[in-house]
Amino acid sequence: MPIPHRRYLAVLALLFGLFWVALALEPLDRSTWLLESALSVAGVALLAALRNKLPFSRVSYTLIFVFLCLHTVGAHYTYSEVPYDAFFARLTGRSFDALVGWERNNFDRVVHFAYGLLLAYPVREVFLRVAAARGFWGYFLPLDLTMSSSMIYELIEWGAAATFGGGVGQSYLGTQGDEWDAHKDMALASLGALVAMGITAAVNWRFQRDFAREWDESLRVKYAAPLGEDALARMVREQD
Repeated sequence: MPIPHRRYLAVLALLFGLFWVALALEPLDRSTWLLESALSVAGVALLAALRNKLPFSRVSYTLIFVFLCLHTVGAHYTYSEVPYDAFFARLTGRSFDALVGWERNNFDRVVHFAYGLLLAYPVREVFLRVAAARGFWGYFLPLDLTMSSSMIYELIEWGAAATFGGGVGQSYLGTQGDEWDAHKDMALASLGALVAMGITAAVNWRFQRDFAREWDESLRVKYAAPLGEDALARMVREQD
């Protein structure tokens, strides 16, 4: 039998708590760690607040857990200094960056891609269960929110870098001299979400009997009358 949701969430919460505390002890840069960790703490607090009213599936909790672990690693080392290449070299005797042709520390790129890949499905759960999104909108809206929230995060990074300045601001921004860093990060997050929604759509197409009908119904016009000034005029007439 599957582990009950509450117990499964408790196990993941315990594992993440231990992992987070271990990497919080001696981060590479405490000021940057504080900035990076703020979003993780806010995310965990939100999940805790919703655990009774809107419990997620085990799949969603697992995806969120993996992303939070990746972000915690980035916060510990600062994203541009995560020693994944040195770790890979110790295991294999070869440079991972040289193997794939990378010329910079791309851990931040990987995590931005993972943001879309891992979090688009939990976001889809929210749209389906709260907003009753169906068909096309159940796939487009998670992609859209991933893209917009990725843009908002880049704006937050810019604001923090401008506010704190110096080494802290640059460490948090983590552009590594790439003037197109923000654009590439947003593109990778969008690509990750597109892959996640593509996989989800493929699974549903295979197993959901009314997949095509639900998709068609979601694109049907439900209310033919125009809105805007026409809707305002109707509301005024209804008050008279």
